[in-house]
Amino acid sequence: MSGTTGNVLHPSLETFEAEVMASDLPTLVDFWAPWCPPCMMLKPELEKLAPDIAGRANLAFVNVDEHPGLAEAFRVSSIPALFVLKGGRVVDAWTGYQSRKSVLGRLQPHMDAVGP
Repeated sequence: MSGTTGNVLHPSLETFEAEVMASDLPTLVDFWAPWCPPCMMLKPELEKLAPDIAGRANLAFVNVDEHPGLAEAFRVSSIPALFVLKGGRVVDAWTGYQSRKSVLGRLQPHMDAVGP
């Protein structure tokens, strides 16, 4: 896989299907870039969230500059763009910075259906 650390993934176009789409757990995908100030504010908040959702959801970071094909596939036109994928489909999506608590609130209903 292309850089997996626990439940934090860094998928590429080649690994996205296996790591995200085929996952048994819901996955929060963050499309970001290092030149984007709101992205750089959000990324550490999401990284802090990762241990809290371990075993119930995954977190995937996709750098739009490194993986433009993935950004294009999801029609990302503004970043940060966040998608919750579950069962191979998008179940929620939004753009812009949100607090860790707000992100967790949007992710929670999708994790609850998974189990503890």
